[in-house]
Amino acid sequence: MLKILGYPDRFSVRPGETIRFMVSSELGGHYTADFVRIVHGDVNPDGPGYKEIEVKGPSSGTYSSRIQQVHPGSSVVVADHPKLANLSSFHVQCMVWPTLPTRGEQGLIAKWSPDRGGFALILDETGAPALRLGNGDGGVQTVSTGTPLIAREWYRLDASFDADKRKVVLRQIPLFDHPSTAARTRTEKRVDVVPILDNGAPLTIGAWFERTEGARVITAGHYDGKIDAPRLLRRPFNDTEAEALAAASSPNLAASVHPSPVAAFVADIVAAWDFSQGIESTRVHDVAANRLDGTLKNLPTRAAKGHNWTGEEMNWRHRPDQYGAIHFHHDDLYDAGWEPDFELTVPADWRSGSYAARLTCGAHEEYIPFFVIPPRGRPGAKLAFLVPTASYMAYANEHLLMSGEASSGLGRLAVFTARDMYVNEHREIGYSLYDYHADGSGVCYSSRLRPVINMRPKYQFGAGMVGSSLHQYNADTHIIDWLEAMGHAFDVITDEDLHNEGMELLSGYRAVMTGTHPEYYSTAMLDALHAFKNQGGRLIYMGGNGFYWRIAFHQDLPGVIEVRRAEGGIRTWMAEPGEYYHSFTGEYGGIWLRQGRPPQTLCGVGFTAQGFDISAPYKPTPDSRDPRAAFIFDGIPEGAPIGDTGLVGGAAGGFELDRADRRHGTPPHALVLATTMGGHTDTFLVVPEELHITAANITGTSSPLVRADMVFYETPGGGAVFSTGSIAFAGSLSPNGYRNNASRMIDNVVRRFVDDAAFVAP
Repeated sequence: MLKILGYPDRFSVRPGETIRFMVSSELGGHYTADFVRIVHGDVNPDGPGYKEIEVKGPSSGTYSSRIQQVHPGSSVVVADHPKLANLSSFHVQCMVWPTLPTRGEQGLIAKWSPDRGGFALILDETGAPALRLGNGDGGVQTVSTGTPLIAREWYRLDASFDADKRKVVLRQIPLFDHPSTAARTRTEKRVDVVPILDNGAPLTIGAWFERTEGARVITAGHYDGKIDAPRLLRRPFNDTEAEALAAASSPNLAASVHPSPVAAFVADIVAAWDFSQGIESTRVHDVAANRLDGTLKNLPTRAAKGHNWTGEEMNWRHRPDQYGAIHFHHDDLYDAGWEPDFELTVPADWRSGSYAARLTCGAHEEYIPFFVIPPRGRPGAKLAFLVPTASYMAYANEHLLMSGEASSGLGRLAVFTARDMYVNEHREIGYSLYDYHADGSGVCYSSRLRPVINMRPKYQFGAGMVGSSLHQYNADTHIIDWLEAMGHAFDVITDEDLHNEGMELLSGYRAVMTGTHPEYYSTAMLDALHAFKNQGGRLIYMGGNGFYWRIAFHQDLPGVIEVRRAEGGIRTWMAEPGEYYHSFTGEYGGIWLRQGRPPQTLCGVGFTAQGFDISAPYKPTPDSRDPRAAFIFDGIPEGAPIGDTGLVGGAAGGFELDRADRRHGTPPHALVLATTMGGHTDTFLVVPEELHITAANITGTSSPLVRADMVFYETPGGGAVFSTGSIAFAGSLSPNGYRNNASRMIDNVVRRFVDDAAFVAP
């Protein structure tokens, strides 16, 4: 099992810039860190074999092992304030929608310090709301309603403490009453403990405070579910006042003007947090006079339907008042928050490429990949290899195959490695965009600021095709290795660079080559590639199922993406109705096809089918004999198959496949040069967004939609596009010492695409 892990603070770095590495090692003593350039991450003995090149790094050396912990779980943290610390009596109110109410004690709203006490409105071990009081001297008393909440039902909770009467009152009011349950409860009890709120602890929502580690606030007792409209008052409210408070909207609380229905007691409001404000941010706004704003920790889900959502509006930007909930999870994680162990200022003489910090300690090793991109505005080659790091993030630490549902689609047994087992057992390192939280809600945020166990050289993917069984990072090294073996000069750039810098990043290149599976694309990324293509750039799409899901990058936080799995598409979970819009940007989520920008409009092909056993070769079509395509087939016998051998499934067309389709935007002058139609098994199935009714003829031997099409077409300004339409294609480049038809074809394409001579459209 893995004993040493790490991650960088960034995926890409330019010469002269500094990248930091965070490491946790259970091995004791010292470990060695040096640097390598990753050329070929595939360990398949039938291929070229694993290749790395050691490079001299100024920070190579030995470092002390230390264990660094991960603290998952999301919450809101409001810094301590005299308005909070000076309370004696108080009243808290909130709307809650629990998803795992019986998982154990969970904090809802708390000003709690484990050593000095305070108060905490919690769900107790039974799932019932309870108010816990601590006097700072070891005295702790908990009052519970004794009536567990029902999962996925909205409730209003009120909890008050009267210091003069030493009395606790709890009210638990379901917003929808089911006839067979008795969930409406009012509990009143005299207590002996008087809570001490001057405890130095922050106020927390969705958890309670545990301790600090440097500047980090460590929370515990994380809650699973939604919280909406949390409010804190300086005195107990009676039933009538609590009703009026619950009915008051946030604007009324903020305005506090006569004749507002809450004007009579607005002076008693210490804080009223409105989660519908600042949804795109990491801030939580207090709309009452004290402005006790809070900060999100570990990115709970925002733009979530609130207790008052009517279903009349699906876009949170149009009715933010109905999206005032935050969905917390005890397994949310944005940033592992480890301290840096060493850093590297990239030497000026390092070429652009794929690199890794290599950590070794005895027989144990770990690689922390990163990419060196060229200096800004100074490309080192005419060709850029665009590394699909957004897709790496989407699949980061995926548990996809651990579910029987996903494994059943393979048509064979999935093969798990020690890394897969580590990911399964260590859920604290967070999930991919294919996973579910423990409460059954889909994971819509993924970050790179944590160990990404499955983005490593030598890693084999359990659902990869027969043969090399690779996916994403390692599969893309097939292209890097081929470029090096064939002597093509190239730079490496990444998705995140493309999102941040747009067309400026691409403008110095004659041609851009993609990875094998650039599936996740932000608007800015897609706009940049379209602009590049339409301004004379040349695009070589080397993969399948590319440009499929729309994602959003956070506007303030680095290294985190969001997906909302709306409408159709191959998806392991579905976004809740009414939650289709990204919280980071407000953009509509889902696949680009459903948003009027099919992949065919960019590269001529788009996702059509997938299967996970064996691949099929491409058969040339009549378009292959078109004089416009002569340069592509130069040196290839007429009619000869393309990619009839390969490391990924045994041929070039496999895994996930794209087809040309005029209805989806394939340009009318595009040439479909070759196709794998008719070569696939019945494990290959048509994607659901193409199906109008359920039918039996959707498999590889029955449906004409199951195929990979190879496409070429010219673009304005002398540019051109060439697309393979298959994830497996890159695995066919290296057989027979790189001397094969697939390799010859791509070599022809690259050489022509970096040539300055303009393409002429027919």
